[in-house]
Amino acid sequence: MYPPTDRTTATRMRDRMSHDRAAVHAVLDEAYHCALGFVVDGEPRILPTLHVRVGETLYLHGSTGSRPLLAARGPDGLAVCVSVTLLDGLVYARSQFNHSANYRSVVAHGTAHLVTDDREKTEVLTALVEKVGAGRSRETRPPNRRELAETAVLALPLREVSLRARAGGVGDDEADLDLPYWAGVVPLRLTPGLPEPDAGVGVGVPGYLPAGGTPPTPAPTPSGPTPPAPR
Repeated sequence: MYPPTDRTTATRMRDRMSHDRAAVHAVLDEAYHCALGFVVDGEPRILPTLHVRVGETLYLHGSTGSRPLLAARGPDGLAVCVSVTLLDGLVYARSQFNHSANYRSVVAHGTAHLVTDDREKTEVLTALVEKVGAGRSRETRPPNRRELAETAVLALPLREVSLRARAGGVGDDEADLDLPYWAGVVPLRLTPGLPEPDAGVGVGVPGYLPAGGTPPTPAPTPSGPTPPAPR
């Protein structure tokens, strides 16, 4: 369990809040992207980016010239808030007020630091590639020195983290149950389509892609590099 803090304790609907470590990891590993929130020059910023979890560290991908990466260069790092959400369904109620959504959402607070060690950066980028397909890193060219220099990675230790989720059916009021309106849940899932080869590709579709419409097997959580020591 992650220890609750003032920022990770719900003020309403506390039954939807959790600090379970395994459940948090499952959401972070299933989702492919996140929203990175930070403040620069007194103004809030939110950027969508890619992430990968390695142990108890969340790594965020970026460009060396982007605002959050430039701000994180200092010894104090960058205070951030990262949000990862999986939308599992739309809940249609008989009343407009009780419409809702089924979801799993992780929010992590903390101080992110720029990864400066080339070996750690390379291992994180490999883990990010492996996340989209187990074995993909062995079937692609690794980054060269120029590409590594142009790529930045932020490391956020997972210490102040919470999970909020809703699952289940409609929560209509008893007085509305006889209304003549359809009610129920429409599930939502992110599913891969059939691969579309680039021009000139002379090899077959790799086994980790849905060649016949069968979804690929999710890549296992990478062991990756040893997370940096707490700062």
